[in-house]
Amino acid sequence: MSNPTVIEIVSNSPADVAGLSVGDELISVNGIVPSDVIEYQQLVDDAELDIRISTATGERTLTIEKTVGEPLGIRLSSSIFDRVQTCDNHCEFCFIYQLPPGMRETLYLKDDDYRLSFLYGNFTTLTRFTELDLARVVEERLGPLYVSIHATDPVVRTRMLRNPRGATSLRWLRALLERDVTIHGQIVLCPGINNGAVLDRTAAEILTRYPELASVGIVPLGLSRYNTEANLRVHTPEEAAADLDTVAFWQAEAERRLGRRMFFASDELYLVAGRDVPAAEAYEDYAQHENGIGMVRAFTEEVRALERGFAGSGPTATGEWRTIPSAPGEGYRAPRHTGSDPQAEAGPVGILTGTYGAAALKPLIPSLERLSGRELQIIEVENRFFGGNTGVAGLLVGSDLRTVVETDDRRVARYLLPDVALSGDRFLDDTSLEDLRRAAPVPIIVTPATAGGLIEGAAA
Repeated sequence: MSNPTVIEIVSNSPADVAGLSVGDELISVNGIVPSDVIEYQQLVDDAELDIRISTATGERTLTIEKTVGEPLGIRLSSSIFDRVQTCDNHCEFCFIYQLPPGMRETLYLKDDDYRLSFLYGNFTTLTRFTELDLARVVEERLGPLYVSIHATDPVVRTRMLRNPRGATSLRWLRALLERDVTIHGQIVLCPGINNGAVLDRTAAEILTRYPELASVGIVPLGLSRYNTEANLRVHTPEEAAADLDTVAFWQAEAERRLGRRMFFASDELYLVAGRDVPAAEAYEDYAQHENGIGMVRAFTEEVRALERGFAGSGPTATGEWRTIPSAPGEGYRAPRHTGSDPQAEAGPVGILTGTYGAAALKPLIPSLERLSGRELQIIEVENRFFGGNTGVAGLLVGSDLRTVVETDDRRVARYLLPDVALSGDRFLDDTSLEDLRRAAPVPIIVTPATAGGLIEGAAA
């Protein structure tokens, strides 16, 4: 158990008035030591609080009076105060096993914690789920949750998770659905393992056994050059097309039976198969947008809306952390200090992006140029750090970006970089944004990974 640290205080909030300071450690609220930010938030919603803190000069208790439900006015350093429930699966396709050595220690942490699923949309396999967890989820209505299914055949799922509990842990999925907990599922497709006929059976059994699922995302595995599993490989275009046909069949069947599509394939599968992504209505509410499903279509629709003179709005962010004032942003949700934008200079604007981002942006460049009033050039950055099929912008690293900007001869006026490549102010390879900016011959502007963000960054 580690005490969370106060990292931000809202001016004139009850916490500020009471004398809480950045750097103070939270010990208890009304005599209760909370195990996570969810429990903490429930405790501080009360009107009268005795908050025990540890400061540089020792421990003390602050008494605070406020209205019921009024935010205390602090943000904490972590969401889980006790031990994060780590993953005891050994999935052959797990990307953590495909990371190079020497990266930040936190990147090697595998979690299988339903609380992080609720807060941030992390997927859990439920292999470490318990009766106590079920009772808490149901009692506190901790949903939606995000569950990795991969296969419904117990033999296949056990083999994929390399955990005997993989054969039985989907019973918790049934129990959660029976208690009206909203669940989004995921299938990571591994060619020759759980695609093809196995995917066909999985979709059929999901529709029969788990029809209450809010959505099921079907995504291809990510494979880096550090992969050591001989039987793992990426989709061929033909395999991607066949799996898309399977998804389309069961999507139509779900719509016929349930009145909704349920199954949704990732943008990457369409790009690999050389197919256009579906129309906007095919994604319904974009429930798994942050899982790479519907990003291309949502971006395109935002561009079209802006062309018609309407403000674009993207899908809602996954997870409930935004609804809890004290929960910190983590990973790519972490606050970024992008710095002040320099004055616009004459010349084209370079868009730094990955392989898949370049393919998605290319047909939209004429529209984006009209909307921004600037000439735009796509600068595709090959991911040499991870290699394999890691072509998404969220896995871009500083070293690859630095190589590109140092050798780029396009004479652009500025570079635009999507914020999903950053966690706070650092890339996955621990390069800092400031290091990259120092290496670049022109300013680098970090923008939201939306059409509006790109246009604003180009036009500034």
